[in-house]
Amino acid sequence: MSAWKALSGELDPDVRTFAERLRLVIDRSGLGVAAVAERTGHERADWDAYANAARPVPRSAVVALSDVTGADLGPLTAHWEHADRAWKRLLRERAVPEAPEAGTGTGVRPPEPAPEDVPADRADPVLPAAPVDPAAPVDPAASADPLDPADRTMRIRPVPSAREREPSAVPAPHPGSAAGRAPESGPPAARTRRRASPLLYVAGILGAALVVIAAVLLVDLGGTGKAPAAAPPPPATTTPTPAPSLPEGVRCTGADCGGLDPEDMGCGGPLATTVARTRVGAALVEVRHSEVCAAAWARISGGAPGDEVSVQSGTAVRVAGVLADGDGGAYTAMIPVASGGAARACATLSGGEDGCTGG
Repeated sequence: MSAWKALSGELDPDVRTFAERLRLVIDRSGLGVAAVAERTGHERADWDAYANAARPVPRSAVVALSDVTGADLGPLTAHWEHADRAWKRLLRERAVPEAPEAGTGTGVRPPEPAPEDVPADRADPVLPAAPVDPAAPVDPAASADPLDPADRTMRIRPVPSAREREPSAVPAPHPGSAAGRAPESGPPAARTRRRASPLLYVAGILGAALVVIAAVLLVDLGGTGKAPAAAPPPPATTTPTPAPSLPEGVRCTGADCGGLDPEDMGCGGPLATTVARTRVGAALVEVRHSEVCAAAWARISGGAPGDEVSVQSGTAVRVAGVLADGDGGAYTAMIPVASGGAARACATLSGGEDGCTGG
């Protein structure tokens, strides 16, 4: 027998009951906490916390403990479900949402005021024109141009035409001078041809493009002469196979019945049979199976308030308890099974006795 620490008096009753159950299973197995931790794959500190009700126990640890010690998984899982619900309720009560304080932590800067209109006295001043020295000589070329020197440098002057460059525009020299002979004019026609050659090049490209477009349009309008392809046949529709009809009053079958009340779903009464039974103390524990609903559940009769009954198939477990104002009977919700032999019923009495069908 291990020397366990005393459990806190402030523990939830379901958490305390499950912790005591864990200690009892470990003591009956003859294994220490260290051996249980090594064989279940969980840390020694975790099992100390589980047995002292300091931490919620995962379901995997409960299943592993049942495999290592040979304890019945049904009653152990029933106690674990009650303790797990109590732990979740306790954690929800401890959780306190943190609400941000108003006006803090927003990280938003106050909007800056809109810029005011710039007054007239702050606008860029207009620089006065530079004074002109009357004694300075006046350049005739500069006085003839109405624009200032900066404007003259940025303006694109028109290129004089060939007619404007003819000798007639040049003032006639003195008749007796050597320059009185008529100057030889350049070949303006050649320059005109060179200027017009890019235009002809562009016009040729546009003409070729128009010919190609006209050919494409004529081919499309003429058609290919082939008959249009037939439309593909519509996909074949598969008629769903109707679900098997159920007897009147039956509202579920198979997996749809998992977790539901057998009486409410119409699976009880004449449609259910007892496939296994056993006695635990003064109580009778049965496995009830409905072939139509393909589901099973557990039932206890002659029990006392605080007694629990559970049904198990694989990892599926359903638990129910005997109420204080009842007749000593109770039944669990359904679990889907292929046959009644795949399920077994277990009971844990308030006096500490437990047992299951099938051994």
